[in-house]
Amino acid sequence: MALKDHYRKDYPRPQYVRKAWLDLNGAWDFAFDDDNKGESEGWQAGFAPAHTIQVPFVYETKASGIGEEEFHPYVWYQKKVAATEEQLAKRVELHFQAVDYVAKVWINGVFAGRHEGGYSAFSFDITSYLHTGDDNIIIVKAEDSDSCTQPRGKQRWRKDNFGCWYVQTTGIWQSVWLEYLSKQFVSRVKITPQLDDNAVHFEYALAGHDSSDAALQLTTIVSMDDEIIKEITMAADRSSLSASVNLLSEKREWKVERWSPENPKLYEVEFILRAGDQELDRVHSYFGLRKISIQHGKVLLNNHPYYQRLILDQGYWQDSHLTPPSEEAILDDIRNIMAMGYNGVRKHQKIEDARFLYWCDVLGLLVWSEAAATYEFNDEAVDRFTREWLDIVQQHYNHPCIVTWVPFNESWGIANVFADVKQQKFTEAIYHLTKSIDPYRPVVVNDGWEHTVSDIITLHDYEESGEALSRRYADKQALMNNEIAFSNWKYAMAQGYEYRGQPIMISEFGGIAFKSETGWGYGNQVASDEAFIGRFRSITQAIKDLDYVVGYCYTQVSDVQQEVNGLLTEDRKPKIDLAIVKEINLAPRKSAHER
Repeated sequence: MALKDHYRKDYPRPQYVRKAWLDLNGAWDFAFDDDNKGESEGWQAGFAPAHTIQVPFVYETKASGIGEEEFHPYVWYQKKVAATEEQLAKRVELHFQAVDYVAKVWINGVFAGRHEGGYSAFSFDITSYLHTGDDNIIIVKAEDSDSCTQPRGKQRWRKDNFGCWYVQTTGIWQSVWLEYLSKQFVSRVKITPQLDDNAVHFEYALAGHDSSDAALQLTTIVSMDDEIIKEITMAADRSSLSASVNLLSEKREWKVERWSPENPKLYEVEFILRAGDQELDRVHSYFGLRKISIQHGKVLLNNHPYYQRLILDQGYWQDSHLTPPSEEAILDDIRNIMAMGYNGVRKHQKIEDARFLYWCDVLGLLVWSEAAATYEFNDEAVDRFTREWLDIVQQHYNHPCIVTWVPFNESWGIANVFADVKQQKFTEAIYHLTKSIDPYRPVVVNDGWEHTVSDIITLHDYEESGEALSRRYADKQALMNNEIAFSNWKYAMAQGYEYRGQPIMISEFGGIAFKSETGWGYGNQVASDEAFIGRFRSITQAIKDLDYVVGYCYTQVSDVQQEVNGLLTEDRKPKIDLAIVKEINLAPRKSAHER
């Protein structure tokens, strides 16, 4: 099931794998610093811990071993690591998959770097700060705030949970690890499938390259099922290189393998950097040969209309919140989603763990990747959001499972986008900046509410009656021309923008909850399985029978804290038979001609 010979359980970046690495998850020293006195008192050189925390779980979670939900703006981490002479002869890179929100890092009391952004990965070269022995000290100070100008997604900014906002996430919340590299290495490869040409394009970035390194050579080996498809070698005479590789092969039945949920075949690829006979770097990666495009109001996968049956996934767990409790938990979620007949997820207000994206690549689950929102609009929010979003698009570009980018949702952070030209121009700027990095995927600008330059028009509607949904969406042109409001209160297009024939999806609906004294769902709560199934069937089929609607996204996979409208409970117990959900999702459309 996994990519043979190269899969490493719990490896934090499985799309780009090296053998030499060290997992730093586990017990760390920990302290709160509410008065922000740590730096002035020299904690960066070492501090007396008040707690032990289990990284990568934040102190707000039970899994951390602390379970303190009150907000603390400054927290410190400390861990001793060993370094050998052999390791120090290499470049030692310290990786953080995610720290919310600002991270400052010291090694043996020396400042190594600072990073801002709660959802993007980052790393520092710490080689020169280490010494041989087992007493090297890593210190991390994490700074967070309740500001609505920082991208925070579903994290609350008040003392208690409210609406659909939950306990905040502070500090290290994804894996921390060390990687051991040669002085010269392949720092990044951008992989672009070119399905219409039966090819793949690689853009390489080399680190430590020097103009005198004339002997360097870079080899790329593409294979599948232990058979080499193509191998190319080029002179690595500069730090930026590129190459296109034709994938046609007599070894494959159809000459090439196209990736899709029905056939999630992945090409494996190795990048090998050599200086003469000396191997400097070897990286394992993979890609899927697939194409996402839009034509005549349809979303096409590999040049064929493809109906997307998505489910909203907020990626929260009962005892670990935003952090997956284990790789097995990630797999269980994906398998449950597929068992319910969904072919994709809209990952809501969260950039997910890279291992989740890996397993979606391997198992064939489509992903809409959505940014965490700010909740104010000003220059600071624009700057913070833009920098973090561009990092995220670049970092996750290579995953074939990601088929849509969603930078904005329901006007969060752009509350007046319907009429405010400044906010409209901001959405246009993010759209075009995203396209400058990735022109190949659709970009949804303001999922669910008023659209500006979106590639797909997405509408949110929590109507309880399928019959009412059918009536409301009967007149496509009236909806798209802003003659009538969808969901009875919102217009599809912002002022000054016109519908241009884009595909249309109902990207949030449902949210059905069983009766609860403490939690909420959308609309009236139901008292029985029969009532739940009846309503679920009615609204799902009504959307499927709208011939111009090309897909939907049901809310949601599982309960999240006070929001109890999941198909699974917070601890992942099915509320109704998953086979029934699958049967409803896979029931034919009235005029179905797509898969």
